[in-house]
Amino acid sequence: MPNPTPLQWIRQAARRLQLPDAQREARALLLAVLGRNIGWLYRQGDGPLLAAELERLQSALQRRADGEPLAYITGEKPFWDMRLAVSPHVLCPRPETELLVEACLEKLRDTKHPRVVDLGTGSGAIALALARSRPDARVLGTDTSRNALCLARENGRRWAPTVQWVQTGWLTGLRGPFQLIAANPPYIRADDPWLNSDGTRHEPRQALVAQQDGLADLATIIRQAPDRLAHDGWLILEHGHDQANAVRQALLATGLDAVECRRDLAGLPRVSLARRRG
Repeated sequence: MPNPTPLQWIRQAARRLQLPDAQREARALLLAVLGRNIGWLYRQGDGPLLAAELERLQSALQRRADGEPLAYITGEKPFWDMRLAVSPHVLCPRPETELLVEACLEKLRDTKHPRVVDLGTGSGAIALALARSRPDARVLGTDTSRNALCLARENGRRWAPTVQWVQTGWLTGLRGPFQLIAANPPYIRADDPWLNSDGTRHEPRQALVAQQDGLADLATIIRQAPDRLAHDGWLILEHGHDQANAVRQALLATGLDAVECRRDLAGLPRVSLARRRG
């Protein structure tokens, strides 16, 4: 039996994956593994795959069928206007986090040369998106993980070389004032069944799970933030859809004001904002 063509392989792979967007994922796998683009696929996709190509593709397909995120297999993930390098040391950036970036840019609109920090930066997604959108900003990205920071620096060299990177936990050791503090910290409960869902179970638990029903890291950041915020500076946090009220109460308890919450594309409360009084 002859080897399948690329287009035939995509159809076969999609049937094996049985995912909501299986056809797209199979196509992305093929193009990434073969180092090709979509134009090549539709120009030359009717020729049989070589045995060595087929072996590499089947290995990648098995990894995806086992639940490994597509981004870890291809080595990159789109976010904002970038294609970020990712690895199992960091979370795969989610489209929902772009809502946080949009909120940050809105609050920085009238501030010249703002000083900004992205806490728990991971791949550097938030810090780099802000630096690219506001070239006048002084942007800092922090993480406790050395491996994550190595990846963030790699992405920074490609997408926004001005961003600085520091290894630390949340705001510990950082000196303000910052006009904006942003974070997408761990906020999932340790017993949440979502942690065993497709893709997620391969991501680093320390970047997903927080104690105290998922609120521990959010609470730490909220407690540390007021002393590092400039007057009229903003703290902007991503959190779980069922945590908005708890986050609001914690923000108000620290003396921050102008608290508001933004909803994601699914209509769920996802990002909370609070200001230090001027």
